[in-house]
Formats: sequence, C-alpha cells, structure tokens
Amino acid sequence: MAIYATRMRDKLTEALNPQSLTIKDVSHHHAGHAGADQPGGETHFDVVIVSNRFEGLGRVARQRLVYGAVSAELAERVHALSIQALTPEEAASQV
Repeated sequence: MAIYATRMRDKLTEALNPQSLTIKDVSHHHAGHAGADQPGGETHFDVVIVSNRFEGLGRVARQRLVYGAVSAELAERVHALSIQALTPEEAASQV
C-alpha cells in the first residue's frame, strides 16, 4: 500500500476502531482534473469504513469524523475522498 493510503489506514484505525476498512486509490480516474497532478497518484481515494462509532450519527457527522482523522493528509496531498461510512448493522444489510 502506498504512503498516504497507509497513513490514512493507520489514522482511521486508531480514531474509529473499524470492523472493516477499505481504502482504494482511484487517482488514475481523475487524470487531468484539479488536484490530480501529483506524480505517483495518491490524490483521490474511495474509503469504505464500518464502525460502531457511526451509531446514531447522520451522514455528514460520519464524514466529519473521517475527515478529522485524516486532516493532515488532506492538507498535504490528498485532494478528494469518496466516503461510505456505515455501522456494522448497515453493512450487514447490504450483503
């Protein structure tokens, strides 16, 4: 896993204790777009995270928790995150 993806995985794991976490670098889909001009990619990511910490929270509050955990990466290099933040119950119902 690349440097920024690894850093985000570590920080999200520490902050949200997820039951499941998938981070996928999709920078290649954004070639030529704003923020995608970094060599080596790692500018755009899809994040799917399942955590009990999301219980009772709306979509925006969940995203704020995720953004808060990886704020340094967003300030340095990461341009965009697509976030799917679910409770374990919500994740189980999608299977």
